[in-house]
Amino acid sequence: MTDSGAELKAATDRPLSFGQTFKAVAWSFVGLRKRAGYEQDVQKLNPVHVILAGIIGAGLFILALSVAVNWVVHSGVAAG
Repeated sequence: MTDSGAELKAATDRPLSFGQTFKAVAWSFVGLRKRAGYEQDVQKLNPVHVILAGIIGAGLFILALSVAVNWVVHSGVAAG
């Protein structure tokens, strides 16, 4: 295995669960994260989990915005 292959294998064997990774990604969406917490996450997060959590988080954000816009439009508040 090449060096980059070994690094990727080591990165995907990191210890945090998907739930812990999702929590870290959610905090990054909000933008509230201490530097020490960020440093720990970089060492422990599985990059595959980070990508999946980011895609799921973005999808949930878009869904929440769509629901909010539909609610405002159909409630008559936007009719002015």
